[in-house]
Amino acid sequence: MNNYWIDLATIAGVHLLAVASPGPDLAVTVRQSLKFGKTTGIQTAIGIGTGILIHVAYILFGFAFILSQNQKVYTLFKYGAAAYLLYLAFMSLRAKAPTDTILQNQENNSALPSFFQAFKVGFITNAFNPKASLFFLSVYTAIIHPQTPILIQTGYGVYMAIATALWFSLVSVLFGNQSLRSAFFSHSHWVERLIGLVLIALAVGLILP
Repeated sequence: MNNYWIDLATIAGVHLLAVASPGPDLAVTVRQSLKFGKTTGIQTAIGIGTGILIHVAYILFGFAFILSQNQKVYTLFKYGAAAYLLYLAFMSLRAKAPTDTILQNQENNSALPSFFQAFKVGFITNAFNPKASLFFLSVYTAIIHPQTPILIQTGYGVYMAIATALWFSLVSVLFGNQSLRSAFFSHSHWVERLIGLVLIALAVGLILP
């Protein structure tokens, strides 16, 4: 049992470094939080965390190994994920300067996406990222022993899903702070366009070897 706690501590350290590094999840969370506020950002973070469970399922059922070995399948996932990031980038680049009407709608919550809409953005961004699948495959291969019971392996995955959701929820609270958003609101379209450029760079990075 002690070995399981050692494995969990190792996984927690590696996962923290990975989740804190810049990537699509961070860019999308910042965009959602700045544009819609911390509640939408947290809902997006929950979607990102739930996406982790898809990667864990891939690994437990062996699909991640197939993904790593089959170039055609891997390429298909890469281009699909890149296309979604480019779609989000396109939406960001189309951002217009805010008006009083837009501000009033946001204050009245009439312009906010639903929970499902925000959740979906986070979920798709994470779940269909093939590089994330390969990261978790490496974690399960290098750290977790093959003899570890499936229930324990699943528990590791649930931990990483919850930790991911909590991390990006903290990011949402930071960037979704009302005073911060108010300070940047007049320039929000430029911030969103910058995030759009970052998403394009991430999409290109996803496609390139």
